[in-house]
Amino acid sequence: MLLQAFGTLLSLLNLAMLILAVVALFFAATAREDAYRATDKQTKVFWLVLLGVTVAVNLFVPMLFLQIAGLVATIVFMVDVRPAIKQVSGGGGGGGRKGGGSSSDGPYGPYNGGR
Repeated sequence: MLLQAFGTLLSLLNLAMLILAVVALFFAATAREDAYRATDKQTKVFWLVLLGVTVAVNLFVPMLFLQIAGLVATIVFMVDVRPAIKQVSGGGGGGGRKGGGSSSDGPYGPYNGGR
C-alpha cells in the first residue's frame, strides 16, 4: 500500500513537471525574438530547443536525472528569462498604471526619499 502511494506521488510530480515545461515552452514560443536579444538571455531558438527537449523527456523518457535537469532549465526560464522578456516587451505588471513602475517611481526613476 505504501509503495502504491509513493507511485501515485511520483506520477503527480511527473505531471506537474510536464505541465510546467509545457507552459514555459508556450511562453518561450510566444515571446518576440528581439526581446531575447535585448535581454542577453540566449536566443529564442536556444530556449525553444531546450524546453522542447524537456517536454519530450518528460513525455517519453522517464529518467529522473534528465527530468530534474529539464526542471532546472524550466525554472531558470520562468524566474529569470521570462520576467526580463516581459519587461523589455512592455508587459510588466504595473497594476494598471502607464509604464508599469512601482508606486514610488517618479518621472525619472524611483524616488529615494531625498537621500
